[in-house]
Amino acid sequence: MIRKKSIIFKAILSALFLIPIVACSETFDTQTNENNDHQSPEKPEINSELYFSLPDQPGEIHETEELNFYVQTVVEGISVPWGMVFLPDGSMLITERDGNLWLVRDGQLVNEPVGGAPEVVAQGQGGLLDIEIHPDFENNGWIYMSYSNPGNGGSQTAIMRAQFDADSHSLTSQEDIYVGQPFSERGQHFGSRIAFDHDGYLFFSIGDRGNMNSAQDISNSNGNLFRLHDDGSVPDDNPFVGRDGLDEIYAYGLRNIQGMAVHPETGIIWTNLHGPRGGDELNVHDKPGANYGWPEITYGVNYNGSEITEHTEMEGMEQPVMHWTPSIAPSGMDFVSSDKYPGWQGDILNGALAFQLISRIVVDGNEFVHEERFLEDIGRIRDVRQGPDGFIYFSNESNGTINRIIPSD
Repeated sequence: MIRKKSIIFKAILSALFLIPIVACSETFDTQTNENNDHQSPEKPEINSELYFSLPDQPGEIHETEELNFYVQTVVEGISVPWGMVFLPDGSMLITERDGNLWLVRDGQLVNEPVGGAPEVVAQGQGGLLDIEIHPDFENNGWIYMSYSNPGNGGSQTAIMRAQFDADSHSLTSQEDIYVGQPFSERGQHFGSRIAFDHDGYLFFSIGDRGNMNSAQDISNSNGNLFRLHDDGSVPDDNPFVGRDGLDEIYAYGLRNIQGMAVHPETGIIWTNLHGPRGGDELNVHDKPGANYGWPEITYGVNYNGSEITEHTEMEGMEQPVMHWTPSIAPSGMDFVSSDKYPGWQGDILNGALAFQLISRIVVDGNEFVHEERFLEDIGRIRDVRQGPDGFIYFSNESNGTINRIIPSD
């Protein structure tokens, strides 16, 4: 998956050839050796039909600036597919917001949900949310999920890790490694995307839970980007360790992150988030402890059109790489590194809920260059990921499908 960095990709290759897997604008986120006598052996190619067979005939051709493609629907029948992750054995897991976890094996959706998924509060934007695997999954089998955890006072975003037992078709060894505070009866802005960076740190997000001022209060979990070790412990070099604020916070002032990806070359975390009416953002997180300003600065206004703040920038607060006004409601995102899409390599593919499309965002370093939009009106795109087979996959919650983009050139 594009979002998989080099260490994960190496792990996937090892698993494929060596080891089997361990049984808002919403309705209300080697060194190259110059000596030719000692060159490293070439990496084996990944089978393009590892996860799903290619169709006999292409579908409708979509023309874009850099390449033409068609869309293949590979999974159907999921109510609101929120997150997806590819396992090294050619299967995949898909979260359904209502609380089910689904397994796709041999290209087919298994007709019973995976047992042992966490109990969720499927309220508003809450439910079973994102899913990711550990960088060393082939050895430890850890799967990570974010979800709206029920408790006293309502619910709050939590991160669980578990292992999958194929024999029982169930999760085992479940443990919550983080539970946000405080709990709230509100049904919006849970976040929550998950990613591991190149150093193996676990990043995830929690939105402001509909209480905008909480995003500037670093004594609570709302409106933040977090960084933890894989077991939930706090890295000693996190920016607020030994200072006021929660030790687990990496960045704050973030309204509701709905997309997260790791730059394939730099290893830096990038995110997108929902603004209010206008002011959706694309951000890069290269400054530990940075304040992204919500709600002290924003390019958006309240849903009724009234002003939130007159400020779009302030000293000590970060500016987005780009922002969308009107709001497109950005969702899952990933960097394109696959050689199947030569005109898109290095670009970001970003889903949109309200505008029901995918956008290709061209950046130069941390600078926005260009945006191209395609697949307009296809449905509410919830997640976008590059699979280990090199194809781009996206989930469409309007018709409950998982699809992949196949170049036709």
